Amino acid sequence: MQKKFFSNLFFIVLLNLLIKPFYIFGIDVQVQNIVGAEDYGLYFTLLNFSFLLNMFLDIGITNYNTKNTAQNPSTVSKYIGSFFGLKIMLGILYSIITIGFALILGYSDKEMYLLSFFILNQVFIGLIQYLRSNFAGLHMFKLDAIISVLDRLLLILISAFLIYGFSFEGSFKIEWFIYAQTFAYGVSLLTALILTIRKIGKIKTKANRVLSWAILKQSTPFAILILLMSLYTRMDAVMLERLLPDGKAQSGIYAQGFRLLDAVNMFAFLVAGLLLPIFSRLIGEKQNVRPILQVAGKFLVGVALIVGIGMAFNANLTIETIYHNNTEDAGNVFFWLILSFIPLSISHIFGTLLTANHSLRILNQMAIFGVVLNFGMNYYLIPRFEAEGAAVATLCTQSLTAFLQLILVMRVFQFKVHWNSLLKLIMLAVVFIPVAYFAHENIENSWNIILTLGIGFVLMIALGLVYFKDLIAMVKTKS
Repeated sequence: MQKKFFSNLFFIVLLNLLIKPFYIFGIDVQVQNIVGAEDYGLYFTLLNFSFLLNMFLDIGITNYNTKNTAQNPSTVSKYIGSFFGLKIMLGILYSIITIGFALILGYSDKEMYLLSFFILNQVFIGLIQYLRSNFAGLHMFKLDAIISVLDRLLLILISAFLIYGFSFEGSFKIEWFIYAQTFAYGVSLLTALILTIRKIGKIKTKANRVLSWAILKQSTPFAILILLMSLYTRMDAVMLERLLPDGKAQSGIYAQGFRLLDAVNMFAFLVAGLLLPIFSRLIGEKQNVRPILQVAGKFLVGVALIVGIGMAFNANLTIETIYHNNTEDAGNVFFWLILSFIPLSISHIFGTLLTANHSLRILNQMAIFGVVLNFGMNYYLIPRFEAEGAAVATLCTQSLTAFLQLILVMRVFQFKVHWNSLLKLIMLAVVFIPVAYFAHENIENSWNIILTLGIGFVLMIALGLVYFKDLIAMVKTKS
């Protein structure tokens, strides 16, 4: 199982490293630089607003389906039509509720027009994620990975044409970027449907009231968790835009740092997506999850320490290298946000294990704490420190919720502290911090970042947080 984990992890990471960095740095960053902080801030605010209520779009069905399919692979073709029909109905419900809340908040006609495309995008994404969950549950990880990057590949091609390859009268408009996303998601959904029909069977969409009610009843805890986690991870941009006179511009500055955090967090998110069906199957078969937990945990937390600490020392340099505007303010924001990658990675590991174990009641209690803490800190800090205040609130919230999830895993699974792994991680941080500081003080160009991260990964290998045999297994071992 460990070899299978690393083999699929390598393929997924390789595929995403080939596609998503090109999208983030070649397209998304360029769009931010071209349209400016205010227009991108509006885009970022509406994007996050569309995320806030997507609980109603899924009701936890995707995670439930991944777990259930992993434990009962033979049932996927039997229930796929009912699940898909339910997802379409939930898409309509989500659209109505999101539009209603937007009207209550007083969004303008232009904002409502743009929001309608974000809503459609979320519906498309929800359907794609459901179809992907079938492949993940069946351990068709490579097919799942290909679908996961298809929309970004299409968006790279379309946006590159709009930005670099064609001359329009006037400047690039943020609306074009939104339209391109809608088209890319639509094509990706169509592709996922075709692959599903070929690999699993035809989808006969139907409304099965009894099954739908049973699914909703079992999935409601997942749905509540999704809502709560969406609130404490996505409310920052919305509160910035609503609480400050120059809210759109501040949201744009926050977005500069957050999008980079999003880029590195992609790696941890991919690991979590791979671990969920593996944990689910191990738990379903009553096998020991601790070996894979230790391997994945040491690897991911070690990477998070290197990236979080290394890039925090070079926050301003990173922002200045990538962006053209508001670099000083965005650098301060990015310092706090990139440190959040460390607790985020811890949450991805231990939160995924708790989800696979269906320990949703305690996860929801933890998430309620996260929402209250994040809202309170944002409400206090944003009027005083603007975008940087929101970044501090994010770091504090993610750190405390990660710590709670670690404690919960130890209690639920009756694990004891694995001192060998913990001491290695502490030693990594203790040795790496002065190395990163020395490089920051003595090298004043982008090579500093590359050198610092490179030394960090060498330290990981030297401390035994990742072994060469694991790296070789990533390459050689087939799924």
